[in-house]
Amino acid sequence: MDLGKELSAVGREMLAPVRDIGDYIRAQRTAAQISLRALADKAGVSNPYLSQIERGLRRPSAAILAQIADGLSISAESLLVKAGILRAADVPEAREVTDAIRADPNLTERQKVSLTEIYRAFLHESRSSREGAQHATDGHRTAPQESPDKSPDQAS
Repeated sequence: MDLGKELSAVGREMLAPVRDIGDYIRAQRTAAQISLRALADKAGVSNPYLSQIERGLRRPSAAILAQIADGLSISAESLLVKAGILRAADVPEAREVTDAIRADPNLTERQKVSLTEIYRAFLHESRSSREGAQHATDGHRTAPQESPDKSPDQAS
């Protein structure tokens, strides 16, 4: 067996998700009729970097994918699944809601974007509330305890 060919095959397998995500982003951008430069501006990334992602030369982080998804007005989860960062089974039902909004033929593109943004804002608010409650609970559990052999008036 030729080790060079085997390593080359492994390299191609590793690049497949990167190329797939790039192709997917390009397809979404083209469908939305957004130029590469406009998406780069919306996503807050450089034009060359976005081009490299689309061509499969760079593997974007989850944070960059979320910015790109926001620029495309698509769910970040769909990009994270496509990139292999999330498993489809891990994606919450929120994706179904955003997919339904995008697929509704009765809504204009502007309405779809607005509804999706509002929905994401509600999700963000809910997650923040849950995380805040979780941190408060965690803080309560980890608070130092008084020594059991001293009463409050014995503590100095």
